[in-house]
This record gives sequence, structure tokens and C-alpha cells, in this order.
Amino acid sequence: MLKKIKLDYDWSYFLPPMQDYSVHKGTCLAHQLDELTDIHEEYGLGETYTKDNTVIQQLWYTDKQVDFKDLGKQTGMEVITISSILQPPGNTIALHRDTFFQINKRFPNDKRTKVRANVYLEPWKVGHMLQYKSEEDNIWKTSDNWTAGDGYIWDSKPLHLSANAGMKDKYTLQISGFLL
Repeated sequence: MLKKIKLDYDWSYFLPPMQDYSVHKGTCLAHQLDELTDIHEEYGLGETYTKDNTVIQQLWYTDKQVDFKDLGKQTGMEVITISSILQPPGNTIALHRDTFFQINKRFPNDKRTKVRANVYLEPWKVGHMLQYKSEEDNIWKTSDNWTAGDGYIWDSKPLHLSANAGMKDKYTLQISGFLL
């Protein structure tokens, strides 16, 4: 499953100065090396990916901070987690598929379809992009030139990657939950 979306919300809440992204800095590289070996067997894994060029700064929100019900209604999901990511210039999130770690940890036996909405928090800036493999025609496509609130919903199947080859921070929101 992969579909385009357009959401309406006050996105400024997730951006500086409202949020302090300096409180978390990490990489998802270790997770990708351990859990997504089938992708690397087919596509490889560049030897130049390091902890220094796969940085994300991720913040997590509760339903007291963010209106889970409103975002759930707009996305057609029962929202379980919401996080925002700052991707600094010069960093990538290598090719992967979403594995819904937090949902699986909290609901290990739940068989409902898990989905994630990836929403752009600001208008597109040069060098910012998301690439994904279309399920319709099996062709790689690039998302750019978006406006705040544009995004995609997908399940665990679509392969995708994110890059910030620009000069400004890139901000996205991840809304994860069960498809209604």
C-alpha cells in the first residue's frame, strides 16, 4: 500500500523554535544493517554510509501534546505513535522499508495492518527528496516540490529512502498506527 495524502494541521508546532531537536541525535544505520539484510542482498549497501552521514534528530509526542484523533481521522488510522525528524544537510536515510518497531513492541500479537504517514512539515527546499518504489508500476519515483502537509501513507512493503542534499534542515512527521 502506498498513497499520496494532504493533511491540514498547524505544522509550526513541530518546528523550531517550538521544538528543540538538539535533545536527540542518532542514526538508523545499525537497524538497517541488522534487520533489512534482504534489501542489501539485492541492492547492496554503500560502504561510505557511516554514523556521521546518516544522522536523524527525532522527537516523540504524546496524545496530550498532539491531536492524535484529528490526525487519525485525516489519515484513516488508529494512531499509536507520532514523531518528527530533522534530517540535517548532507545526510541520508538509506534504502529501507518500515518495520514498525514501536508498534510491534507495544502490540506484538496484533495482526491488523500497520501503516505510516510520512508528512512534510515545510515547503520543499532544493536538495530535499524522498525516493520510493511504486507498487503500481514497480518504477522508482522521486518526491520533491511539495508543500507543508503533503506526504504519503504506506505499509511495510514500499522501499524508500530519504536524502537532504540541500543547505537547510529537512523536517518530516511520522504518524504510525493501524489502518482503519
